[in-house]
Amino acid sequence: MASAPSSSAIPVLGRGLRHTRDLSADIAWGLAVPVALLALWWVAAAREWVSPQALPPPGQVWEALDYHARDGDLFPAIGISLRRVLYGFLAGAGIGLPLGLALGLSARWREYVGPSFRALLYLPLLGWLPLMVMLLGVGETLKIVLIAKAVFMPVVINTSAGLRGVPERLLDVARVHRLDAWQTLRHVIVPAAFPQIWTGIRYGLTLAWLVLAAVEFMTASEGVGYLMVTGQQLFQTDTVLAMALVIGLIGFGLDRVLAAAEGRLLRWRPSDETGGSAAA
Repeated sequence: MASAPSSSAIPVLGRGLRHTRDLSADIAWGLAVPVALLALWWVAAAREWVSPQALPPPGQVWEALDYHARDGDLFPAIGISLRRVLYGFLAGAGIGLPLGLALGLSARWREYVGPSFRALLYLPLLGWLPLMVMLLGVGETLKIVLIAKAVFMPVVINTSAGLRGVPERLLDVARVHRLDAWQTLRHVIVPAAFPQIWTGIRYGLTLAWLVLAAVEFMTASEGVGYLMVTGQQLFQTDTVLAMALVIGLIGFGLDRVLAAAEGRLLRWRPSDETGGSAAA
């Protein structure tokens, strides 16, 4: 006969059940707004509160999405867009992380480079577009450079701020244990700053995807944004909405991947600290 659970296991089971209930409640609340908007959309389309050409019903948008998927142009377009984001993200983060480290660790770098960086920070991304078009044309290089520029800024800002915000008590511990500069950086400073550094990386990826949609909308001849532009030019609102849905879902998926990676990388931190490091 199966034995009853021990008294020590009961609190663990209770915490597991509470976590499950909390997760279910979070999912339910998270779905409440999308479901309500979908219902409002369906009712507005069914009663023709808005012209069907301007706001097609959800079923028609789904049919447009299914058509592009079966026609063979959707998934290659997604692959092209993701490739652009990957290249731009790697370029922006690859330059932004070292510069953020330099600005966070060196007062001299902040004194010499900081003013120039802040001047670049206040110049809108699309303000670079005319100059970049003149220098690079409208090919793939332009798109990757603009995406990299979008990633670069949050990575530098969060990396620098994270390093400068390391608590002094942790540095005191490093001095007590007589760690050299490299050991202090590796074992104390970077682990303490990592949550904010990761926030910059996560936010940079979000910006990369958003900028990609804008860049493809203006200059691309292929990709998800190009399919949206084609739908606009042909007055196919269902295609426009279908591609907007694809862009939103992929962006959400990319953010969830980094959020899951963050949870694994920061398992050693208390839950209240890891929660505070998530990107908005």
